[in-house]
Amino acid sequence: MVKWLISRFVVAVSFSVIGFAGSSQAEDSSKVLRIVPQADLKILDPIWTTAFVSRNHGYMVYDQLFGIDAKGQIQPQMVDTYTKSADFKEWTFTLRKGLSFSDGQPVTSDDVIASVNRWAKRDVFGQVMATQLDKFEAIDANTFKMTFKTPFPMTLEALSKPSGNANFIMPKRVAMTPADQQITEYIGSGPYVLKMDEYKPGAKIVYLKNEKYVPRAEDPSGTAGGKRVFVDRVEWVILKDAQTQANAIANGEVDLIEWMPADQYAALKDNPKLELLKPTPAGSFDLHLNHFVPPFDNPKIAQAAIMAVNQEALMRAQMVNKDLYRPCVSIYPCDSPLASTETGYFTGKPQFEAAKKLLKEAGYDGKPVVLLFPADFAVLNKFPPVLAQLLKQAGFNVDMQSMDWSSLVTRRTSKEPADKGGWNMFITGWGPGDMMNPMFFPPLTGNGEKGWFGWTTDPKLEQLKADFMAASTDDQRKKIAKDLQLQTYQTGVFAKVGDFDYITVVRKGVVTGLVPSTVNAFWNLKKN
Repeated sequence: MVKWLISRFVVAVSFSVIGFAGSSQAEDSSKVLRIVPQADLKILDPIWTTAFVSRNHGYMVYDQLFGIDAKGQIQPQMVDTYTKSADFKEWTFTLRKGLSFSDGQPVTSDDVIASVNRWAKRDVFGQVMATQLDKFEAIDANTFKMTFKTPFPMTLEALSKPSGNANFIMPKRVAMTPADQQITEYIGSGPYVLKMDEYKPGAKIVYLKNEKYVPRAEDPSGTAGGKRVFVDRVEWVILKDAQTQANAIANGEVDLIEWMPADQYAALKDNPKLELLKPTPAGSFDLHLNHFVPPFDNPKIAQAAIMAVNQEALMRAQMVNKDLYRPCVSIYPCDSPLASTETGYFTGKPQFEAAKKLLKEAGYDGKPVVLLFPADFAVLNKFPPVLAQLLKQAGFNVDMQSMDWSSLVTRRTSKEPADKGGWNMFITGWGPGDMMNPMFFPPLTGNGEKGWFGWTTDPKLEQLKADFMAASTDDQRKKIAKDLQLQTYQTGVFAKVGDFDYITVVRKGVVTGLVPSTVNAFWNLKKN
């Protein structure tokens, strides 16, 4: 795992775009950094949702107890020291001195306990941890102890989880918000402060340097180390159109595009005033099915939908250039240690006749399946029209419903029937921090309504995850990971669409300091 993370971390390709205007606007100072985020930010609670943009907002405003460095090693972050018993049942942690929230109040053990408990109600790994936790108590204001019923060797993995729902620390009064409700106060423990009086979703989100934040002394590395801020102000400029994004960075109106629109690749890579970077390893796109309502509560019908997937056609439509994607049938990144080509019936190539046969056996009644279409989201919006045609060829009646990405993120939480405001399927992307460990991967759940959107009930899948967590060797985990993959396709939980490269665009020589990480990190950036 470590070697894979090191080998995949940073590749930079110089490039430049069309007609750089050399903007010298007064407000474009070295203390104001303008970033185009990969999506609009409408949900400010990174525990309530797994949306990447909300996760990235979480890293701006909050910090974690532990981080994962660029070598894949877990390192203390808000924690100073810790001890564990030989049987992995008792873990004691002491916080760093001088930690405070952005309102100046000290970070205490009570804040940590409330934050971790709320996270554990929403996160799939946290739910597993909570079932094993016997006592979670404050020893004093800066020291807390976790006592487990059985050995829990993956405690640090849980507390350092980088994506899905990252384990962010909030004030106790905020963390006491019920886990199924969104927080309404945004006092954080991280390097930035959200400027609420300038929060304008759909236009601009503004962050200021958190003067109360005390970074670690080490150099930044992944989500660990010193999270230093060298600008006074970061503006997330919401530009949904791919061409508009490309024009804005070419003209110097923005400094960084977090996630390059694939259809602008050819123009951007040839511009000598811009730079293409790969700060994170490859991610993936997956097709997610709703198993809580018909028709995908029937595994045969779910398998039929998965048989309609044509990875090459879908990835080519979305990513345009073959340099940017690779077909991959494994639910893990194809260049990672857990990757396997053993996927049962799933080949990544369309099997229309086999799908039609399954639909007939399963008694599919021809009722439309609702496919969610994020029309405004440039990194995903080419997939649904192609998928709709593939599904029709497989025998499905498809109702593709258009909406913005923020609406999709909200709608996927609905458990109503698809024709009453619910849904049946959508495609989204995942990063390496999600997929590198099956305990991290939100959709890999079989615990019904407690699980991720789609709410699959599959006790065998849950048992395999428990076996993975208890395994003592890499070989054992690799075998269980393969069995997890086979079971995922057998139940039809979700399907891999393909692997792709995350590419970040910066103004060459203007923006420096991008931190290689499993997630998008916006600290340590300098503007020259």
